[in-house]
Amino acid sequence: MRHFPRAVARSLFPAVIAGVFALGPNPAGAAEDDAPKGPAVTVLKVAKSCFSDIVEATGSIIAREESSVRPERPGLKVTEVLAEAGQTTTAGQVLARLALPEGGTLQVTAPVAGVIATSTAQIGNFASAKGEALFTIVARSEYDLVGLVATTDMRKLAVNQQATVRIAGSGDIDGKIRRIGPTVEQNIQQGMVYIGISSQKRLLLNASGRALIKSGQSCNVAVPLTAVQYSSAGTVVQVIRRNRVETKRVEVGLMSGGNIEIRDGLNEGDVVVARAGALLREGDPVRPVMASAEAAK
Repeated sequence: MRHFPRAVARSLFPAVIAGVFALGPNPAGAAEDDAPKGPAVTVLKVAKSCFSDIVEATGSIIAREESSVRPERPGLKVTEVLAEAGQTTTAGQVLARLALPEGGTLQVTAPVAGVIATSTAQIGNFASAKGEALFTIVARSEYDLVGLVATTDMRKLAVNQQATVRIAGSGDIDGKIRRIGPTVEQNIQQGMVYIGISSQKRLLLNASGRALIKSGQSCNVAVPLTAVQYSSAGTVVQVIRRNRVETKRVEVGLMSGGNIEIRDGLNEGDVVVARAGALLREGDPVRPVMASAEAAK
């Protein structure tokens, strides 16, 4: 065996040691530490959004003002009917003609423009000033939804707030608060609100309706409802930082369209688990997969 001189060996030793460290496991380990581990999870970035504070009122439709049409004289017979329930009228429009006892005819006209709600006028029937009205007109086609609102929401309401009134068979109609009741129904702890609506088509009186009243707006960061967990520890959202799970307590606010307002606990740009679940724990490593807010719903 050939032996190196001691001086040469001493000069080569540091280089050999350096080579061993250079080829050692540390670089691979560092790369391994940086590589994502754990299960793949769908995540999204927290963004700002505005939420409308909607108060709901349910009730029935009434005429804001009704006008009854009768002849001024008694004992007149209906000879001609020119209008029916459901039709719109103009002020002064002839609705029926009646025969006078002494001969001739009397015209019955609409005292106000509006929608004819009911009619009892039939040819051959008698009419008088004290009898049943020949026609009942919803004056100016103005209706009210008289609705009940939870007592906790009454403080949010104010006159002239805009509302969308939904009536079966009539679609959505714009309205606004006209009057707020001064008392609360004790047995059900609900207050009364009068929401004015105008419609040129006939609305069925006493029909059920629902009003969605916009009482305010709040703009904050938002996440999908699926990202929020409720537990004995409070309301939490799972945030991803450095590919690991962090559990953050949050304060939630308004909800709309599958999203929920976060008033405290998150910042815009935070990355959260789109569908939070009990399988993920604090500190768990994960492989985040970015998705849009729509895909996360």
